[in-house]
Amino acid sequence: MQKATVFVAGSWGTALASVLADNGLDVMLWTRSEAHAAEMNERRTNERYVPGVELPPGIRATTDLEEAAAHGDALVFVAPSSAMREVVRRVKPYVPEDRLIIHATKGFEPETLERMSHVIESELPQAGAGNVVVLSGPSHAEEVIRRSPTTVVVASANPERAEAAQNLFITPSFRVYTNPDVAGVELAGALKNIIAIGAGMSDGLGFGDNAKAALLTRGLAEISRLGVAMGANPLTFAGLAGVGDLVVTCTSRHSRNWRAGFALAQREPLEDVLSKMGMVVEGVKTTKTAVALSDQYRVEMPIAAQLYAVLFEGKDPRMAVEDLMGRGRTREDEHIVLFASPKSKAD
Repeated sequence: MQKATVFVAGSWGTALASVLADNGLDVMLWTRSEAHAAEMNERRTNERYVPGVELPPGIRATTDLEEAAAHGDALVFVAPSSAMREVVRRVKPYVPEDRLIIHATKGFEPETLERMSHVIESELPQAGAGNVVVLSGPSHAEEVIRRSPTTVVVASANPERAEAAQNLFITPSFRVYTNPDVAGVELAGALKNIIAIGAGMSDGLGFGDNAKAALLTRGLAEISRLGVAMGANPLTFAGLAGVGDLVVTCTSRHSRNWRAGFALAQREPLEDVLSKMGMVVEGVKTTKTAVALSDQYRVEMPIAAQLYAVLFEGKDPRMAVEDLMGRGRTREDEHIVLFASPKSKAD
């Protein structure tokens, strides 16, 4: 396999395109904007999304969907979760049946509550049921594109597809593991963004390391409870896609979700925070989805519920923390499922 196409040219898409180019692949990077494509092709930069970085010579940008789909032996979808179905639907007429389909988006479709692999499979039957590969793990685009050591996981129900994706992406600075638990990897990657908003909010309120440690630990318990209820392997949440991604997203100023939470703690309105960010903050919509899923699966998620109240009901962040701290007494092991026996997996 010598060619790959990445949809779309945001920060994460550009970083993954750079990894592929470093591996000697001929990479096409799709964007909607002619001016954006011209900048990447002529100036070799993508200043809006990855400022100060020169793109590798193996990357070429295009706005032509047919050209982009025909180019790649592997097609990598990195569209925002709310736009994934539209992008895949537009690409569908041009995708042959033998392509390796990978996605690296950490979120749910807001309207249907579907995971991204399900969205892609429903719109792109050429992919084949169970053949979509998901790439996730602790990986800030700003560090990946500068070749900082990074380790991720690729998951697919089809082990040959997962290994093919592993071979495409693995480099001296980008280590890739495989995992058969698609549901767990997708759910962990999406749900940790909620806890990252909470971590930013905690830091913005000046609560310190004790509070953040508690938030991450109890947040992981929430994530794993819902994940297991939805058919994931509990051990996935103790790995790169789970605790690894949770730690990096909750402790770094690279994280959009952390920055959004920090700004909200300063009493900035949500609309202003999202407008200033200039890029998608997946955790905001994911909070709505998580609360809906917790109701659907009858799983208790108190942190997600309090963040929902802050984001969408105008609740004061300090009051949300007080309500979390004042919950009824319980045993720590009562709701921890990380090392329970795995249920049958959804994928």
